[in-house]
Amino acid sequence: MSEVSSIIRQARDQARLTTLDYAGLILDEFMELHGDRSFRDDGAIVGGVGFLAGQPVTLVGIQKGKNLQDNLKRNFGQPNPEGYRKALRLMKQAEKFGRPVITIINTAGAYPGVGAEERGQGEAIARNLMEMSDLKVPIIAIIVGEGGSGGALALAVADRVWMLENSMYAVLSPEGFASILWKDGSRAMEAAELMKITSYELLKLDVVDKVIAEHGHFAKEVAQILKEELIAEFAKLQALPLEELLAQRYARFRKY
Repeated sequence: MSEVSSIIRQARDQARLTTLDYAGLILDEFMELHGDRSFRDDGAIVGGVGFLAGQPVTLVGIQKGKNLQDNLKRNFGQPNPEGYRKALRLMKQAEKFGRPVITIINTAGAYPGVGAEERGQGEAIARNLMEMSDLKVPIIAIIVGEGGSGGALALAVADRVWMLENSMYAVLSPEGFASILWKDGSRAMEAAELMKITSYELLKLDVVDKVIAEHGHFAKEVAQILKEELIAEFAKLQALPLEELLAQRYARFRKY
């Protein structure tokens, strides 16, 4: 098994920590909030408020299930538009009360169903991109498993984008890439080698800002490392004048 295929297998491993796991390990007194105030609550995106080293923060992330029943409830971590609207509602609430935002990303992509398209999937994702680019509080996005397509990017317009070592971030899945390029989805691992989707490759390309090492650590130890990194990084971001924070965020994405 090649290194890239091993990383993809680990990124998709059902045993990886979920957003709610990280919320419980990183934050104190996390309280989940529900609904987009328009259509329904989407179980594929979860979010709420908690304390990071005593500071109130908002955490929003994509939630995969840990078994078949849970995955059905969570739509296998593929959000509908109401999920992205819930995420935006919570981020705008964070802006109102001056709370930094953490986003946790683990999705193969936004749900491509007819109903999702009828309810404005593309518009919901685009609105998140626009609103996050100008959100007046610090944002740190963390890719903890799969980071697939616009479904991931809708939570990744941030001041800092981090990846766990054994995670992936791509414009589409290797299977989709192979199907489009060669009309053969079985060549997915060959496609993955070409796509530059692993954490250290993307760090070299300056697409992400930090890789959180997992090698030799248990999952809960990785969460503790993340917590310490978040505390330190938010202290730096909150020390910046608002105009400079937003200008740096704008410049970060304009360079692509």
